[in-house]
Amino acid sequence: MPKLKFTRLLLGLFLGATALPAAPRQDFIICANVNKGYVIGSKIVTTNGLFRLDATGTWQHFGYNDTTLTAVAFDPRDHNVIYTSALNGLWASYDGGKAWRMVNSWDLTEGRDVAVDPNAPDTVYLAHTDGVAVSTDRAKTLEHRNHGLPERGRFAQSIEVDRTMAGRVFAGCEKGIYLTEDAGMNWRQVLPSTTQVNDIQQSPHDPALWLAGTDHQGAWMSHDRGLTWQQISGLSTENPVYNVTFDPTNAERMAVGGWTEGIWTSEDGGKTWTARNAGLPGHHRVWRVGVDPNTGRLYASVFKETLYYSDDFGRTWQADPKLEGSLVNFFISLPSANP
Repeated sequence: MPKLKFTRLLLGLFLGATALPAAPRQDFIICANVNKGYVIGSKIVTTNGLFRLDATGTWQHFGYNDTTLTAVAFDPRDHNVIYTSALNGLWASYDGGKAWRMVNSWDLTEGRDVAVDPNAPDTVYLAHTDGVAVSTDRAKTLEHRNHGLPERGRFAQSIEVDRTMAGRVFAGCEKGIYLTEDAGMNWRQVLPSTTQVNDIQQSPHDPALWLAGTDHQGAWMSHDRGLTWQQISGLSTENPVYNVTFDPTNAERMAVGGWTEGIWTSEDGGKTWTARNAGLPGHHRVWRVGVDPNTGRLYASVFKETLYYSDDFGRTWQADPKLEGSLVNFFISLPSANP
């Protein structure tokens, strides 16, 4: 065999035997209510709160049972430190969800979203119906930080921390999107709106790319770290866009979910969007969408139905029988403690 061909053969065998290592496994977690068959006064016991998807595809409950959980966040240094937003405010656990304490006072309730600053992880942000509250001591204490938010219309549905800079945070309110760069001491409006901003998300691939969804002004995109926003053309402005998501496994893929419109996806970085509702119930009342960071599987929680999933990014859908009768309020992923 000629020397060149032999060298190429050896190189090919070497490359084939040294495949690139798999990406670290992520924990995929939801806040959900599983209330099939339950009515007020029923003796049926339901399970609500936090669920983690295990290796067998089963959703395992952990934490406390609460129908009002809206979101969850974890300390990036120690995933045993967990924060949840709920109807009665902010809860914290420091032992992986075994014991919990409510950290807010009587005058701060109705938590809508919670986030931890990855660059200052003692700092926790709570979006609630009267603005934003901040803790700088791992939720031991909590204070209002609303300077710059509107007196009327500061109902904060969403809070999202920019992972590239400590203290840089976006809040989605009734009057638009607001930005702070000093951990909530001062806020300024970066997107005015006349309707509730329901969700704000930062791309896991490009930190300058952001998406947002609103009640009646459609979905929006920013390419400059959230300083300016452009409305996404082709998406409805008549019905609410409840949330937005990115595919962690594919930088070109993103999705939005909403009432009546169902699911819209993009597979070219947001340039074009396509309705993807084949297999979903006919009313298309999608409450939340999320993507499993390990598989790229797209999930959709359909109101008063169940959790649906798609392995072809929305072209076809199937009901998840393991979570029948559920309503998912929040999706989150984080590096697994058991890779």
